[in-house]
Amino acid sequence: MSNVLVYTLDGKIYINLTNRCTNECIFCLRKDKSDVKGQELWLDDENSTASDVIEQFEKIYPTTPSEEIIFCGYGEPMLKFEELKEVAKYLKAKLPNSKIRVNTNGHANFVYKKNVVPELKGLVDEFSVSLNGATKEEYNELSQPKFEEAYEEVKKFIKACADENISVVASVVEGYKGRHLDLEKCEQIATDLGAKFRVREWIVNGY
Repeated sequence: MSNVLVYTLDGKIYINLTNRCTNECIFCLRKDKSDVKGQELWLDDENSTASDVIEQFEKIYPTTPSEEIIFCGYGEPMLKFEELKEVAKYLKAKLPNSKIRVNTNGHANFVYKKNVVPELKGLVDEFSVSLNGATKEEYNELSQPKFEEAYEEVKKFIKACADENISVVASVVEGYKGRHLDLEKCEQIATDLGAKFRVREWIVNGY
């Protein structure tokens, strides 16, 4: 299979479910390159199944026995929600002590028109949600969402995770081409929503 659905980075295993996304973030690595440390993440198609992911995982895990597996690639993983659930179930059964994290833009509840977070309780240990701004205007400028009120949906998703007592981190990308966010305000928003806060420094040349 030419599609790279499972890849490694800094000793951890990542899962690249899709290239589709509801944002066009101006700082996204995929705008400038097609790979992460030589691992091509642009998929040939969007037809991969959970079984395809599991097959690749079983080949990689013996050489990289990561204690943390992250759903994060060149797209929004929650757009393949059923596949994500199925893979997460497999991982929890095979590696009950592993940590499963989903890096997401927080748009899933809007996309599916329901709160999907409860379906992932016990399968996902932590969500990392891209807050990416202290205001709607700042978020829209940086994240370029494809629908209105995306910023409010992100905040509602973060709170939905906290309400389910699933660990959730609200993250922001800081320093993109000299731009600086009001990190104190961003952290306060995260705290008010029940989330931890993380600042991700912009990586100029990617990985």
